[in-house]
Amino acid sequence: MTADRNEFIRQSFLRQAKACADLGSPFTARLCTLAAERLTDRTPVGAKILGWPGNPDGTGDALALRFAGTLHSLVRSGQDPALAATYPPHAVDDDRFWTAVEATFRRDEAFILDRLKSAPQTNEVRRSSALLPGFLTIAALTGKPLVLSEVGASAGLNLQWDRYAYRLGDISWGKASSVELAPRWEGTPPPTADIEITDRAGCDLKPLDPSSDDDRLRLFSYIWADQQDRLDRTAAALAMAADSGLKVEKADAIDWLRHRLATPRPGLAHVVYHTIAWQYLPPALNAEGEALIADAGSRATEATPLARLQLEADGKPDGAAILLTLWPSGETREIGRADFHGRWVKWVGWQGSTV
Repeated sequence: MTADRNEFIRQSFLRQAKACADLGSPFTARLCTLAAERLTDRTPVGAKILGWPGNPDGTGDALALRFAGTLHSLVRSGQDPALAATYPPHAVDDDRFWTAVEATFRRDEAFILDRLKSAPQTNEVRRSSALLPGFLTIAALTGKPLVLSEVGASAGLNLQWDRYAYRLGDISWGKASSVELAPRWEGTPPPTADIEITDRAGCDLKPLDPSSDDDRLRLFSYIWADQQDRLDRTAAALAMAADSGLKVEKADAIDWLRHRLATPRPGLAHVVYHTIAWQYLPPALNAEGEALIADAGSRATEATPLARLQLEADGKPDGAAILLTLWPSGETREIGRADFHGRWVKWVGWQGSTV
């Protein structure tokens, strides 16, 4: 392990700490900061992290989030009561907290080393707050029922976005629901349109089953431990998904999309969508996916429109871009921006800037 590599890993933890603080998790920010400052290679776990061979950043292997999720899993499962005694709602000083973390490295070494192999998997329900105005726009512009195809759907919680209740500024949408979403809204109201969904499906390389105790634990572990509102909201959405029998298909995104896009859907608007997922595709698959969607768009007609709705990072500091592409015109517009966790939406609408 070189000193430069060691420092590079530590800096990635500090960058993640800032992101966690900005997204309202001081506890996870503290954990990442302490790891950056105090990790050593004197344990196999410390050596594994400080010698990580890949890209540790959030846009790569998300190493700091793997680390945080692994520890949170030990806490939530009841596997490590000593560590749990230093987690919210308990308050301990930095020395006691880090001593408990290092003890966990030794006590739960095998579990931690194995779990670090897995990429974080989140299914942030509030991102549906950024999706709904996009779906309303598609329905208003096409006047057709929708077919939904979500890439990177995880447990499918944002595949059932129409089953939640929303407050978008002064506008309410949806029926009474155990999941209520009310982001901080900026901008004009979204369009008014009737939405009918005739078919919905999603894929993921490692889909999570809402009815599985193990899969629910995995999903909860990647939610930050001091954000109880997110944990409660996710639990309610998982219960709804389990009751509905909703299942996400285990499939490669490109192969799955190729099959979904090859099926004719006369009289329907087919919507391909994804939230903070496309960036994790390897470059070659990313390019293949772009070409596949563009080719399908070239075959779209006014009677069989195709839409692509995205909430993805674009390198700008103000959250993530909400992008909408509609075929047969093929025009792409930034219709708004949203917080990565859906806490706020800055809405512009279809009159927004062309991309």
